[in-house]
Parts: sequence; C-alpha cells; structure tokens
Amino acid sequence: MKRVIVAFASSGIWLALLGIPTANAAAPATVPLPGSAPGPATAEAQAALGEPVEATPAQAPVEFSVGLEPSDPAGAAAFARAVSDPTNASYRHFLTTAQWEKRFSPSKSSVEAVSAWLSSQGIAVEGVSADRMTIQASTSAATIEHAFGTSLAQYRLRGKTLRANTGALSVPAAIAPLISGVSGVAQRPNKPAALKGSDLSESEAKGASEADEASASPQSAPKISARAKKKAGKEIPQPPGFRNAPPCSSYYGQASDTSDPPYGGGFPSPLPYAPCGYTPPQLQSAYGLSSQIAGGIDGRGVKVAIVDAYASPTLFADARQYSLKNQPGQTLESSQYGQLLAKKFTNLTECEASEWFGEQTLDVEAVHATAPGAQILYVGAKNCENAMFEAVQQVVDGHLADIITNSWGDDGGDVLDSAGTRHAFDNVLLMAAGTGIGVQFSSGDEGDEFANLGASVADYPSSSPYQTAVGGTSLQVGQVGSRLGELGWSTSLSELCTPLLLEEELPGCTKGKLNSWVPKAPGEYDYGSGGGTSYVYPEPYYQQGIVPAALASRNKRATGEANRVEPDISMDADPTTGMLVGETQSFPDGTYYDQYRIGGTSLSSPLFAGVMADADQAAGTPLGFVNPLLYRLAATPGAYAGPYYDVIPAGQQADVRVDYLDGVDAAEGLLTSVRVLDYEGREQFCKRPNKCSTQKTALNVAPGFDSMTGIGAPGSGLITALAKP
Repeated sequence: MKRVIVAFASSGIWLALLGIPTANAAAPATVPLPGSAPGPATAEAQAALGEPVEATPAQAPVEFSVGLEPSDPAGAAAFARAVSDPTNASYRHFLTTAQWEKRFSPSKSSVEAVSAWLSSQGIAVEGVSADRMTIQASTSAATIEHAFGTSLAQYRLRGKTLRANTGALSVPAAIAPLISGVSGVAQRPNKPAALKGSDLSESEAKGASEADEASASPQSAPKISARAKKKAGKEIPQPPGFRNAPPCSSYYGQASDTSDPPYGGGFPSPLPYAPCGYTPPQLQSAYGLSSQIAGGIDGRGVKVAIVDAYASPTLFADARQYSLKNQPGQTLESSQYGQLLAKKFTNLTECEASEWFGEQTLDVEAVHATAPGAQILYVGAKNCENAMFEAVQQVVDGHLADIITNSWGDDGGDVLDSAGTRHAFDNVLLMAAGTGIGVQFSSGDEGDEFANLGASVADYPSSSPYQTAVGGTSLQVGQVGSRLGELGWSTSLSELCTPLLLEEELPGCTKGKLNSWVPKAPGEYDYGSGGGTSYVYPEPYYQQGIVPAALASRNKRATGEANRVEPDISMDADPTTGMLVGETQSFPDGTYYDQYRIGGTSLSSPLFAGVMADADQAAGTPLGFVNPLLYRLAATPGAYAGPYYDVIPAGQQADVRVDYLDGVDAAEGLLTSVRVLDYEGREQFCKRPNKCSTQKTALNVAPGFDSMTGIGAPGSGLITALAKP
C-alpha cells in the first residue's frame, strides 16, 4: 500500500469545495451510508449475534478502511464479465493494472475529498491503496462515534468479544456517493480453514503479547529465514507439537480395525484405519496430474500468491525439507519462493497468531504438491482482521501473482459481514478479474454453519460471485495411487468409551457404555465442507442452467430471487484423509521439524491453486477468473468423463482414527474414534447448554452440481480442457 501524499493542511479547501462546512461553520447534513447498519441481512441469522455486553472503551484503538466506488462501477463489472466469459469476443483480453486504474479507479479528487473529511474529524489517514479504492485510517473509538454518528459496543460471538457499531454510519451527504463501504469499525476476524481433526490438540499457544509485535519487511526467502527466526520467533512461539498416532495406513484401506467392537448401524465391519496423510505423489496420481507434471506441465512460469496472517519464521525451511523428504525430484528451491510481510504484526493474542503457522505451512506445501514448478509468493498480513483484505488488494494492485489462494474466511459472513464491507472487497475482486488474476477462497470447515450460528448461512468471501469457492471432499487413494473414490466431506463422530475417557468425563461415556461407541452410529455432526445458498448475491449468469433450481431458490422466500450457490469446485479436505505436512513445532523435548496429517478446505484451496497454475502454463496465458469457464465445461457432454469427477452418494462409509490424548505421544493414553464419511443426518445448535435445536444438514452431494462439492472434483482431463483456446 502506498502512503498518502495529499497535503491535508488543505483539507479545509476540499471541504469548502464540496459544500461541507469547516470546523468554524455549522455541522453539515449527514446521511447514513448504505450497507453500514449493524446486524445480519436476514432474520434467519439473528441467533448468531446476541446482545451487547458493554460499551466500547472510548480510547480503544480502531483501525479501519474506507472503500471508494470505482469511477464506473457498472463498466468495471461488465468488463470483468467480458474478459472472463468464453463466449465473449473480449475473452482473456485483460487490462494491465495501469490501464484498469486509468479506466475504472476512483478519481484523485474523490480520494482527496474523503481523506480531507476524515482528517477534519481527527482521524489519521494512514495510506491509500495504489488503485485508489481504499483509504486506510485509524483513530479512537470515541472519535469514530463522533465522526460517524453512531455508538460502539462489545458483543459476544462464539466465545469472543468483538466490537460493532450499534447504528448505521453517517457521513456528509456530499461524500456519501463516493464511498463503497467502511470496513473494520465492526470487528469480524477471519479464521484459518485448517484442521488437524484430533478434537484434542487444536489449541495453539496464546500467550504472545501485543507488546512484543513482530516487525519484518518484504524480502525473498533465502534472506528472510534467518532474520525472521531471530526477530519474529521471539514474539510468536512455534505452535504446540502434534503427531499422528498409530495405527494408520499409507494408503486408503491398507489396514483395518479388527480389535475394536463393530460400529453397527449398518456400517461395514471391520472399518479401515485412516490414512497417515497423503504425500504429493499420491495426490498427483489420484488427480491425474502425474503424467502432465512429468511432461513439463508443472506450473512453471506461473506465480501463486498465498495470503494468510503473520509468518512462521521456519516457513520456507520447513517446506523445502518437506519436499526433500516427500517429493522426489521436485524440491522447492529458494528461487521459486518469496515473501511479502507486513512491517508490523498486531493483535497476536486476539488472532491466536501461532495457529496460523500450520495454515501457512499447509498452503505452501500443498501448492507445491500440485504445481511443483510454480513460483510461490507468501503474503503475511499484519493481523487476521481487515488487514487480510488489504493484503489481497496489495497483490492485485501490483499484479504480484497470476493466482491468489486464500485459506481463510468469516463464518457466516454472507449475512454477518456488513454489505459495505462485502461491496468494497468485491470491487477489488472485479479488478482482479479485469486484470487476469484468478482469486479463490476456501469455502470453510463448518458445513452449513447451523451448528455454530443457529442458521444455515454461507461464509464470506467464498460466497462472492467474483471469486472461485473451493470446497472439500474425502479422497480415497489406493495402493498404486488411483482414486478409489471421492466423497463429500461431511463428518460425524463417535468415540470409543474406555476407562481413560470415563475418567476424562467424555459426555455419554459411562460404566455401562464401556467398550462401545458414543454416540452410537451414525454419531453426531462434527465438521465438513462449507457451502450453501447466498442471502445477498443473485444467481450469477454462469451458474444459470447448471445449478439446480431447488438450490438456487432455497432462500427465495427471503430474497425474492434465485441466488448464488457455493462452493464452485472441490478437492480433498477431510483431515482424516488429508495431506501429510512438515512443520517446526514445540514438543516437550524441544522445538524441531516433524510431520503430521492435516486437512480442511485450507488444503483444497491451495491444491486447486496448483492445478490452476498448471492450467495457466498449459494455456500459455493467465486464465484469470475461471468460474464462467468451469461452469461452461460442466455443461458439455462427457464433462464427468474428462474435466470433472462427479462426487455422488456412496453408501455408508466410515473409517477409524486413533489420536494421542495429549497430541504428542501415548504417555496420557489414546483416543479411538469412528469418522463417518459424507454424513447427511441431523446436526444440533445449542444457544445455551439446555436450549438446543436440530435440523438435517443443509448440504448434500448429488449427481452433477451439489451444495457440498459444487461441480465436483477435478478429473484427469481438467487441465487440458481449461487450456483450450
């Protein structure tokens, strides 16, 4: 982001030119900003918000951004469609960044006018994005309340205390039309979509202090490793160690559980043990990439940006060591890797900073797994809030990559994020499409969100129609690397009641239940691929005729129209059929590199980014925003015999997983569980311990497009089909 160079001593001139009185004149007439009012867009999501618990302290610092409307919003949207639509004569005729900014960016006078007003209110203008669509600012909560004519309060949401405005934000009528939205006044922290899936060792170190904030500068991998370890390592500790517990299988179905009681409920017996974690060669083989990579279609010449919060000091070293151990002949070289880090990391405790290290490790190693020749740019935002949107914008502004993968999002953000926040970031996504950058987001790991929020709502940014939402599957890789099957990722869980878990007071585990599964088959919903029908976006043109009407119209009673459905496409995400990764972690006997299995749609998004890098190389040109092409291919005869693998119901399937109780070794005992694959039964939301409601999971798999996996998974012919002129 470039710094503001406007001389704000002249702000009074700008205010006068706009007809806005200065400090010595009467206060100007104000109007509420559209899309700035608090609360969800629909009554269906009211259960998620709760009541304010206290007023926001007057001196609490607030970092926020003001989005500015493009000079020609309709023209920007029309151009993005034209260059992304395979049937349009302008297909793939992208603009350069400079050309897009000249044609569509807000005017300098708009930036100066809004900046002048902010400055006149005592708000510090910190910077302006290169595309002039975002002004970064900071001030106190009291100043926000005075400037925008609202009050701020602290709310409890899913165990966190978050700030939000209690009313709409108001600004002078003269500048309101210039503003697309205000982001960051209401806190909506993003979270990584990575899961170890142990249900035991998910907590990371949370003791990092705000007083010890990391500081780093953009630099390349070979130089940052030692410096980052010296500086950032003091502030953000490596996460607690985690290992797979045996027995586990080197491929799906290699070993079966013959020692524990049958699961029952009509499930096969014995059940297979979970894989130990798939390696890059297994994933390449299962998705039909091996021969193409061997033939040189490996993403070379294509740059993939990975956006996360913070930066592990051992990120490159771990990824290189992992490739040496697990990707013969495809080592990640320093010449392929670079980093762009925030100058200062903030909100370390609130964002649980070290939890992001596993996410970063997974993202880098997964991109390299499916595109071993691609360039990788790791972008570390300063925190998990508004800064992550700004990090994506920075990549788009500088055209720093051809593809951007984002393994994070906001649970229920389709309705819980303000309309202004979504609109402002959607403008950035339109610029990405217009300049030939493909942007994708993980669809989330909480299924339809009912179990967490009490309503079936999609996440954001994955619900935006201007990016590719990547959902999750449960992949079954056989002994020779073949895809034995691929199911929708939706998991229910039962645990084996043992004396150890009786002592640990596992709910449902009683003396009478010893050596039996609790809950009984099919267990209770645990997690799964995010997705669903939007409440705020109409059905995009590229989904029409492909997405079943029943899915697109699911919310029609509330919206009055057919709506966007996500995800768009899916790859392996189930942490029980996930990828083996290597990461430096803090173990009881020291801090060192080790390997473990991980999943989540944090896996599927970077895996798909690698596939897209391969496709860009094969096409000889960036494919940009690929959704219109993906759906056009889905409509062609034979789509599920070439480009796509149809994820359909596959009967009752489950596997057995063993975990260390302490996440590290058997010293404290073992936990044995059954994980049901493609669970589509009941799920439960509890607003309070004794106030619960249930519903059938809203996401399901079906032939063709479905709400759990979208079009389906990549087939062996996808890259060839994408690369055709």
